[in-house]
Formats: sequence, structure tokens, C-alpha cells
Amino acid sequence: MYFKYLKYLLKHKFYVGKECFKIGLFYRGLIHDLSKFTLSEFIPYAKHFHGPKSYKDSAKRDKTGYYKPTNTGDPDFDLAWLFHKNRNKHHWQYWIIPELEENEKQVAIEIPEIYIKEMVCDWLGAAQAQGKERKSVLNWWKENKHKMIFHSNSYCKIEEMLKNI
Repeated sequence: MYFKYLKYLLKHKFYVGKECFKIGLFYRGLIHDLSKFTLSEFIPYAKHFHGPKSYKDSAKRDKTGYYKPTNTGDPDFDLAWLFHKNRNKHHWQYWIIPELEENEKQVAIEIPEIYIKEMVCDWLGAAQAQGKERKSVLNWWKENKHKMIFHSNSYCKIEEMLKNI
């Protein structure tokens, strides 16, 4: 289980790094997802995606490659995801401020361009690590963007970047 996850993680890092290097993000490409090697993330991720428990249904990706990383029924993975998204600025969830008042929406902060670029490289790398073409990200984006919350400027930059795939 751990070796299987390590193999996927290294494959993912390779493809994300390759995408980052193409656009000059050498440092971001090298350090991308390093927190996934910490015990607080590595072990729960490995168990969630490759372990013997029944969480595999919540870890399944839909036809676009999307999986919901929250409220999975696996409390260890949910905590690992919380750590991961709070340690890595290339996740859009990092830039969300939850509102506690009734009927108020979450507030999206504008994502700096370097992290937008890394995020899109992450999506491209994830697709390739799963054996899909880079272009499949366009379909994934079209079918899943309504599930994400972005500042309008960040959204426009993402759309512009995706046009160049």
C-alpha cells in the first residue's frame, strides 16, 4: 500500500515538475507537494487511496478525474487533506476565508499568479499521472469549475492559462 502510493506520488511530482519547468517555475516544480512526504499526510493518503478499508469508494475519481477531498468518512484522510491544503498555496482552498455568519458566502482572496500557474500545472500533472492527456484538463475544468470558489481575477487568469493548452 505504501509503495503503491509512493509510486503514484513520484509520478505525479514528475509530471507536475515537467509542466512547471515548461513555464519557468523551476523552484515551484521542485518543491511541489513536498508536504505529502510528511507522516501526517503520507500515511493517511496511502491508506485512503490504497489501503484495505472501505474508503476506496470515497476516493474514487469520476470520469473527469475529480474526487471530493472532504467529508470522506475517513477522519485520518480528512485531517491530512486539511494539513495539505493549508501547507500548499497552489490549492484554491488555501485562498478561501469561511464566513461564519448566516447566509454569508465564503470569500475568495485573489491568488498570486505564481500559485495559479502551479495549480494549473498540478492539474495537468495529475491528469498525466493518471494516464490521461493534458487536454483532458479542459474537460475536467468545464465539468468541475462550478465546485470551486475563485476571486474573479484569479478565475480570469485560470481561464486564460487553460486556453493555451
